[in-house]
Order: sequence, then C-alpha cells, then structure tokens
Amino acid sequence: MKNKAKRIAAIKELIQTTEVGNQEDLLRMLSTKGFDVTQATLSRDLKQLKVAKITNSLGQYVYRLSQPAVMASEAKPSSFGSPSAQVAMDVSGNIMVLHTRAGYASGLAYEIDDKASEVIIGTVAGEDTIIAVMREGVTLDRVKSVLSGFIPSLEI
Repeated sequence: MKNKAKRIAAIKELIQTTEVGNQEDLLRMLSTKGFDVTQATLSRDLKQLKVAKITNSLGQYVYRLSQPAVMASEAKPSSFGSPSAQVAMDVSGNIMVLHTRAGYASGLAYEIDDKASEVIIGTVAGEDTIIAVMREGVTLDRVKSVLSGFIPSLEI
C-alpha cells in the first residue's frame, strides 16, 4: 500500500505541475519516476483522484484534479463552500442544471452522485455545468436540503 500512496502522490504532483494530455504520457512520466504502472491501474487511480479533462488556454485537453479531489485527498472539507466556488442552480420539472467555476463540474457531479443518490438519479457533467435528474416524488425542498448539506454555497 505504501507504493500506492507514493504513486498517487506522484500522479497528483505531475498533474498539478505538468500539462498532461493523456494516460500514455502520464504512464511515461510515472515510469521515469520509477513507477511501473499498467494502464488499468492508472485509470483506477485517476478515477479515485476524480481527475477531469479540461481545456487549457491553448484549447488542448489536459488532466486537472478537481478541487474536491484535491481537498478530499488532503482530508480537508469540500471547497464548494468557499465564496469563489459559488454553485448556481436552475430547475425545470425534475431536471436540474448546476453552474460552477470551470473545471469544478466533474468533481461536484461525483460528489452529488456519491452523497445525494437518495434524491438524484444521476448526473452528467461538462466543464462548468452539470445536468442532474431528480427522483420521482422527491420535493425540490428535499433536494435543496440534501445538496446544501455539502454545497453550502448553493444559490437557487
């Protein structure tokens, strides 16, 4: 398990300090750091870290740690409560659209799927927008209550 913790730390460092565009490049970088990793293991590690692909200033897709993943991996509370991470929500029927800062949607969608499955069927995330489907028979007030439990900056 020690090796996994070191590998995860190396992956985080590489993603935070390098423009990594795909798993092949990341595998090569890890190899130069002494980690012999399979693509399947790397894929599981990226999922665990809640890594998202976003476009950089050049329009290229690169890996980024979603802010909740960075915070969770450091055992700190979610960043969605900070003033700079406001989350706006619109609702139509049982469909919700949530808007957040660029790069945050994937991590937030993961948190919603993980923490609000009793009120949300599922989510689809882009770079800064999430579509969430509320369960039948669940009131909007109940959904707001559940989401506000881990997204204190939620604006409705």
